[in-house]
Amino acid sequence: MAYFDAASSAPLHPVARQALTASLDEGWADPARLYREGRRARMLLDAAREAAAEVVGCRADELVFTPSGTRAVHTGVAGALAGRRRAGRHLTVSAVEHSSVLHAAEAHEADGGTVTRVAVDRTGAVDPEAYAAALRADSALACLQSANHEVGTEQPVGEVARVCRAAGVPLLVDAAQSLGWGPVPEGWSLLTASAHKWGGPAGVGLLVVRKGARFAVRGPADERESGRAPGFENLPAIVAAAASLRAVRAEADAEAARLRELTDRIRARVPRLVPDVEVVGDPGRRLPGVVTFSCLYVDGEALLHELDREGFSVSSGSSCTSSTLTPSHVLRAMGVLSEGNVRVSLPPGTPEEDVERFLAVLPGAVAGVRGNLGAPVTGADVPAEAGTVVVDAVGRRCPIPVIELAKVIGDVPVGGTVRVLSDDEAARLDIPAWCGMRGQEYVGEEPADRGTAYVVRRLG
Repeated sequence: MAYFDAASSAPLHPVARQALTASLDEGWADPARLYREGRRARMLLDAAREAAAEVVGCRADELVFTPSGTRAVHTGVAGALAGRRRAGRHLTVSAVEHSSVLHAAEAHEADGGTVTRVAVDRTGAVDPEAYAAALRADSALACLQSANHEVGTEQPVGEVARVCRAAGVPLLVDAAQSLGWGPVPEGWSLLTASAHKWGGPAGVGLLVVRKGARFAVRGPADERESGRAPGFENLPAIVAAAASLRAVRAEADAEAARLRELTDRIRARVPRLVPDVEVVGDPGRRLPGVVTFSCLYVDGEALLHELDREGFSVSSGSSCTSSTLTPSHVLRAMGVLSEGNVRVSLPPGTPEEDVERFLAVLPGAVAGVRGNLGAPVTGADVPAEAGTVVVDAVGRRCPIPVIELAKVIGDVPVGGTVRVLSDDEAARLDIPAWCGMRGQEYVGEEPADRGTAYVVRRLG
């Protein structure tokens, strides 16, 4: 098997495994106790904190360990908003933040706060000027990820930090995807990360709150981790997380160059090997090991199963791989194709031959899935308006509405229209994306008795 889903969780680094095993014998006692075993545990905890702080670029007393990266985000957002409640209750986030940030924003709204979600361009990046325009006099906090977890695009953190600093608004940076690859640009006030993203064990997060940043702990607190992460520390996992962070950063430059060459190879060759593919994300300003593409007329779940049978573990942001049957919020915010979406995220050490084997297998896997989805047009018995062909895809899920559209567009005279009826949320994203890829005009949405009507005009 070739594991190509490191953006979800990286394999445990050998240094993490070694440190975890050793600290199970030495770090089992309560680091808050004064007897010998407690003092030994405290020394391990302090050493781990200092090592992690050195890599992050902060003071050791600014960093606490949390039970997960999600808990770090929730604690950081809630604490920063509470600490600046007198300044206001407005929160600014990007539209492509990790779900942990967006869930924290939803909780803030439910509690009476306000949230501005800053749009991104088709590469998934925010515009610092748009971020500046989103800040208000009552802004208490801004959040921005360092790099996107689905398409790999790196955000202009340094520029946004300067904008926030000029406005007097603290910036929380979710650095979960990028911290193992390099330092986060200066100017942030809070930072979060998750150990399993860089090859540490799951169940360890980092929360850094700079000195001078107003912060008020929310909920019950105790004496551990400055009251910001109550409960007995998982010391062996913390030691392993800090050790692996230092190790991966020491290897990062050389490995980043190697993985970037491999993902550049995928970005360049997939569109040549597989027809009707859109590669998404910024081609240059991106994480070294991540490449994402979407395939027209492909069921994402079926493609993932096919690739799994061929020995490749990848992930997808397609709606057909989601229990909610809605496309990824990241792809939706970018306005790119979501159907048949594949995210390849290479872990450090990925052999070149695994990438070549993936490129050899992919065309056949996509062709097989497309062949299995060759359904007849379902709108043949629907009365058509003059000059309009109606395709009834109500009740049929991604990618069927687009497949049916593609089948009939050639039968429509130039200037004529196709009216696709669909109740699949993904159609709102995928039909305009298909028009852009195939040189047709997307006219827009219209109300319909059943579902929504998406109108497409044939241009050629």
